[in-house]
Amino acid sequence: MDTPSPVPSPTSPPAPASAGPPRRALAAGAVGNFIEWYEFGVYGYFATIIAANFFTPGGGSEAEGLIATYASFALAFFFRPVGAALFGRLGDRIGRRPTLITVLLLMTGATTLIGVLPTYATVGALAPWLLTLLRVVQGLSAGGEFGGAVAVMTEFAPPGRRGLYGAWQSFTVALGLLAGAGVAAILATSLTEAALHDWGWRLPFLLTLPMGAVALWLRLKLDETPSFVRESTDAPAGPVQRTAPAPAPAGETAKAILLGAGRLMGWSAAGYTFLVVMPSYLQSVLDASFQQALVATVLANAGFAASILPAGRLSDRVGRRAVMLTGAVVIAVLSLPLLNLLQDPGSSAVLRGVAVFLAGAAVGMLAGPGPAMLSEMFPTSVRYTGLGLAYALSNAVFSGCAGLIITELVDRTGDADVPGYYAAATCAVSVLALWTLRGDDHARPLRGAAATSDTEESPECA
Repeated sequence: MDTPSPVPSPTSPPAPASAGPPRRALAAGAVGNFIEWYEFGVYGYFATIIAANFFTPGGGSEAEGLIATYASFALAFFFRPVGAALFGRLGDRIGRRPTLITVLLLMTGATTLIGVLPTYATVGALAPWLLTLLRVVQGLSAGGEFGGAVAVMTEFAPPGRRGLYGAWQSFTVALGLLAGAGVAAILATSLTEAALHDWGWRLPFLLTLPMGAVALWLRLKLDETPSFVRESTDAPAGPVQRTAPAPAPAGETAKAILLGAGRLMGWSAAGYTFLVVMPSYLQSVLDASFQQALVATVLANAGFAASILPAGRLSDRVGRRAVMLTGAVVIAVLSLPLLNLLQDPGSSAVLRGVAVFLAGAAVGMLAGPGPAMLSEMFPTSVRYTGLGLAYALSNAVFSGCAGLIITELVDRTGDADVPGYYAAATCAVSVLALWTLRGDDHARPLRGAAATSDTEESPECA
């Protein structure tokens, strides 16, 4: 391996003008993630309607339809690691900017097409296959989105603000989910049930097209990140010629990816359980109305959104480990009591609302510092690929399968506490993985090509 460029210190001079302003990087990095999670939320909120239109048009139980819908959902999630590897490698070789433009176009196109898909009543068994194909394309593009967006945000971040800048990625998750829930709630209250099932469910997917146009405009204005430019410039003088930065050792990168996935599994599982599965769970298990389920989900997502940026900023002061461990422990301890409160017919609406708000806030404590924590684990040469794969693997297993696992187990066992067990168990494992974080990672500069993972230096439990 060639000798890498020296890693800049926190007091290094600002990046050259060609790197672009950090705020533009925030907007360009966040907007694609907003669209991804807007669609993610819409698909979850309309899961029962999608099931009736694509998977069980001739009858069948509600549980069977949901299981089929979530199976399609899980399949798309398992393509996220493929997208993370494919587009991550591309982003580490040719740059963050062109790769992020590509994945945005794929995501926008696939989501918009879902809004015009023929249903089972029109084309028969072809309908669920077409839906699944578009979900696969979404999975590939979403897998390439996270790594690039976080790399852009954290590589542009000023010293001492990586946690806050990275938290904007998670904050757009909350905004996307809230936007999806808001659109779903407006449609549910303004349309008749028949109209909602017939054509109203299509409108949220079609709204992605104008969103994608705005996102494309922002990304076209984005410059390449200073870290990538610094490490991929052959000659400091004369015309800039970019080559791929020297890659880190594969073994060390693989270890860091698995460790990162373990640190994220509680966020992935609890986030999906409380922020997305909640509507279907409340309707199918607790007999809540569609409107009641959406209100509960909006409150949970509001709590999630409210805590993300403060958690990211706090992690810049006290460290990623302290903030993320607190969130994981809170979820592990309180998941079951929360569900029991929701199941209790004697609980007041206000108490239930406060409970789901606090559950969302606890997930936000993991999501706020999470992107910066991942970015700090990998050198520039594999950052896009490494953090994207860690996130995609965690989401594929613990988010993508959550709806399928929870719905199937509740249906088979009749135990309404299954979501609580799932969230608590995954967060308990995350506590062990998060404990290995060094307490001072937030104070170190991002790794250059010389470092390979956060396991190769001094022990992390410093």
